[in-house]
Parts: sequence; structure tokens; C-alpha cells
Amino acid sequence: MVEGVGRAERTGRNGPRGHGGTGTARRARGARSARRSRRSTADRAAARKARGTGRTTVALRAAVALALPASALAACGGGGTPTLNWYINPDNGGQVKLADECSKASGGQYRIKTSLMPDDATQQREQLVRRLAAKDSGLDLMSLDPVFVAEAANAGFLRPFPASQAAQFTQGVFPVAVQSSTWDGKLYAAPFWANTQLLWYRKSAVQKAGVDPNAPDFTWDKMIDAALRTGTTVGVQGNKYEGYMVWINALVASAGGEIVSDAGKGDDARIDIDSPAGRAAATIVRRLATSRAASPTLSTDIEEQSRALFNGARGGFMVNWPYIWAADASDAKAGVIGKSIPSDIGWARYPKVAPGQESKPPFGGIEVAIGAYGKHKNTFAVDAVKCITSTEHQKEYMLAEGNPAARPAVYDDPEIQKQFPMAGLIRDSINAAAPRPITPYYTDVSGAIQSRWHPPASVNPNATPRESATFVHQVLRDQRLL
Repeated sequence: MVEGVGRAERTGRNGPRGHGGTGTARRARGARSARRSRRSTADRAAARKARGTGRTTVALRAAVALALPASALAACGGGGTPTLNWYINPDNGGQVKLADECSKASGGQYRIKTSLMPDDATQQREQLVRRLAAKDSGLDLMSLDPVFVAEAANAGFLRPFPASQAAQFTQGVFPVAVQSSTWDGKLYAAPFWANTQLLWYRKSAVQKAGVDPNAPDFTWDKMIDAALRTGTTVGVQGNKYEGYMVWINALVASAGGEIVSDAGKGDDARIDIDSPAGRAAATIVRRLATSRAASPTLSTDIEEQSRALFNGARGGFMVNWPYIWAADASDAKAGVIGKSIPSDIGWARYPKVAPGQESKPPFGGIEVAIGAYGKHKNTFAVDAVKCITSTEHQKEYMLAEGNPAARPAVYDDPEIQKQFPMAGLIRDSINAAAPRPITPYYTDVSGAIQSRWHPPASVNPNATPRESATFVHQVLRDQRLL
């Protein structure tokens, strides 16, 4: 999920860094822009209408310019038990264990072999795009960030689940996870684990400030005020990477708005960030970034820097993924942080932007998708995805890796509740979460927003939402490059 790598990248924060597009993609966009400039406006409009949202297919297939060796494209051959190749994001071994368990459960019908992708989510996307654009029949399964599903599906790179199969992957699953796995009315990935952010706070700081983060009227402004009164900090992710986009999107959604609507229209989608909700989000970003409550290194902070700030002498409040609970417990046990810190940590729902308006926490996670060109895409691959994403295995993975399950029923399990005392809050926060824009051009949208909203202290509520809306529109039309 995203962005600074290290423990956070391995333990399930969804916001991998660098969702800003690849060099190859930028060159492809530049070439398309040159070609388009030689066509009339009417020609471009007609082409867009005929193409629909097909521009992504061109962009992604252009990534084949970074050619793979022929040997890398070959599926595992030979006789014997069929092998399914599952490309996984880094964790602490949980997916490898599930691959072994599902291989054994198949009774010898298939064997799942895992291939580890890079830590960086953008590099993961590049690797998958190159293989899929080359029609690699050896890419059977992939662990896919939700924000990439629409892009890969729109390009024809993923095998959709027909209605007769989709039910087993969607029934009893968080609706937002199903929404993020769906494109153009079809399910293209099976939700594996979900993710959201909570408000973490130091009990000692809250007591000193005289506030209750669980109160119905607790807002970002009240949190910043409390931090200023107590000389503590509010930890967020302000680096120029996907984690910053996660924060911006959650603020906009919590204020009742959207960054993009009508995403199905492709590059004709409506850009909505220049709105009262966008200005409310910008006001909070600027207020925190220019206050003493901000991290001194806010503009380069990712999840782990936020956690370090929170665990430090001025720690007070922080928005971050649930992985930090297990991470802090482990660090306290190892003596990396004070042993008393975990007992001083409390949690609450993501802060409100305005009183009386429920917050919309971030959404992330991982979905398991089937490559469109695998030899076993309609048989063993489907069985493997069913096994991997079962309720039993989602529970096992959550206990082992700390990554929240995509099925609400898991949170009622006594073992889960014992290891995660905030399990109910995680479940409710995922249920209330707002996904980032579901569009085939997500990398362009995210990169454009980041470029205009960074650094956080430069954000101007009266100008930044408007300027970013214009820039996103221009990038989607190939009139500007990231």
C-alpha cells in the first residue's frame, strides 16, 4: 500500500510512495501530446468518443519499451503439477505461508509460487505493467493496490470475475473494498485485506489538554488547538508521495466533497477539488503545516517518521494505519522506544473536518487479481484466489501481519479482539471510509494533486484547490506533463 519504505511498507500501510507515474509513462504521454497537437479539436473529440477510456491501454502498453528478457516472460513450463505465479507485495512472510497452505489444500492440483515485488508501490506497478503489457502468461496472480485496479482493468490486463463467480468474493466483504475492486460494472479483483487510518493519541497529552478525541465534536481544529496548548505535535504524512494524497483525499471527503467525479468518463471526468470541501481541506493542511504543532520535517514525513514523532518527547496526536499498534509493541519490547509508551496510547475515529459532519477515513488495502494472459486463468487461478481470500485466511493474515481483514466477520473473532483491542473501531472506520478516486488515470490525478499541494506549508485555501483542478484537467488532456 504506500511510500519511505521500511517497516511501514512491510506491515500494511496503504499508501506506497511514488504513485506519480513512471518515466516511460511520461515519455508516452509526451509522444501522445505531440501527435494530438497535429489533429484538430474536432478530431480529438471524435477520437476520445470512439476511444472511451482507452487512453490508458495505450499508456500502459507503451511501458513495454522497458523490455523484459524473453526468459522472464516464459511461464513455468514442463510437466507435473501446474505452477501459479503470484506476485506479492513485501510483508513479513504471510503471503508465502498462504501460498504454501493453499498449494497443499489443492490436493496436488496446483502449486503457488510467490515472486516478491519491490517495496515501492510505484515500482510494483511498473513491474506488473511491463509484464502484463507484454502479455506475460507467467503472471497468474498479483497482489494489487486498490488504486491500480481500474487502470489495469481498463487496459484489459486483468481477468474479470463473471457474476457466477463474483458473489463468493463480494458477499460478506466491506462494500468499499468491493467498490475499489470493481470497474465498469465488473469485479476485477478479490478483496484480500482492507486498511484505514485511525486517530492515535497519547493519553497523557489528552489529559493535559482536557480534550476527548472520542467526543462527537472532536475536529482537526480542536486537535491542533490541543497540541498547541500542550506543546505537543500532530503527526501526519506530508511528503510528496501517495501518503500525502491519502491525507488530502480524506480531508476533502470528510468535508463532503470529492476530488474527481464521473470517473468512468476517463479524461473527460469532472474535477471537483475546487469546491468548498477542497478549500476546507486546504485550510486544515495550511493551518497545521504553519503551526508549532507540525513536525519540523512535515514536508518529508512518511508513516514511519510520523510514528517516530508520535513516540518522541513531543508526541501528542497522529493519524496513521493500524500497523503502528503492533510496531510500537514490538519496539517497546525490544527497547527501541520506552516500555511505557504502548500503555499511553489511545485511539479514536479519524477526526472530523467540521462538527456534526462524520469523517470519512482513508481506505487502502490489497486485492488479489488474476492476469488476463495466464494459462490457468479460468481454472486453478480462480480456485487459488478463493483459497487466499477466504475468511479463515484473512483472519490468519491479520493475526500474522497486522493487516486488517476485508471481511467484517473477522473482527468478531476472539483472537482478533485480543490482539487488536481497537478491532471494532477499525471495522467501523473501514465501513465509513472513502476510497481515493476510482479512475484509470489515478496515477496522473494523484501526481498532479501532489505537485500543486506540496509542500504543505505552501497551500493556499484561496488558490491551491483551483490551481490543482486546472492542472489535473490539463494533465488528463495531455496538455501538461507531470
